[in-house]
Amino acid sequence: MPINYTELTTTLAALTHGETDTVALMATVACKVHHADDRFDWTGFYRVTGPEMLKIGPYQGGHGCLVIPFSRGVCGAAARTGMVQLVPDVEAFPGHIACASSTRSELVLPVWNAQGVLLGVFDIDSNQPAAFTEADATALTAILAETFAEARA
Repeated sequence: MPINYTELTTTLAALTHGETDTVALMATVACKVHHADDRFDWTGFYRVTGPEMLKIGPYQGGHGCLVIPFSRGVCGAAARTGMVQLVPDVEAFPGHIACASSTRSELVLPVWNAQGVLLGVFDIDSNQPAAFTEADATALTAILAETFAEARA
């Protein structure tokens, strides 16, 4: 059954209303998004913790990589460019970091607050090839913008 982004948006808005703590917001989003769709094997955040550096944040699924520089992998590309990375085949992505050997496709979205500060990236992995669509990217981008608008950097 396809994910109901309207329902997910409403639920997350209710759960996160008035919250400004970035980690609390990330934990809530990771949980709700992960359980909203069977395509999602690993769902979580990598936080900007220093210059050109991401560290693992709240997530659902098996273990993830602990540190990812902006210069490496799909998550690094999203952080470095500020652009959504929609990767139908991770094996074809130059410099892909295999945190889990089962991952076949990936969607990574930059996460900004209303002041334009990059807080991190939201990473969703699937063991299915070409699991993600532009519709997923668009809906999740809107959810992240609304949820993290008031988040503290």
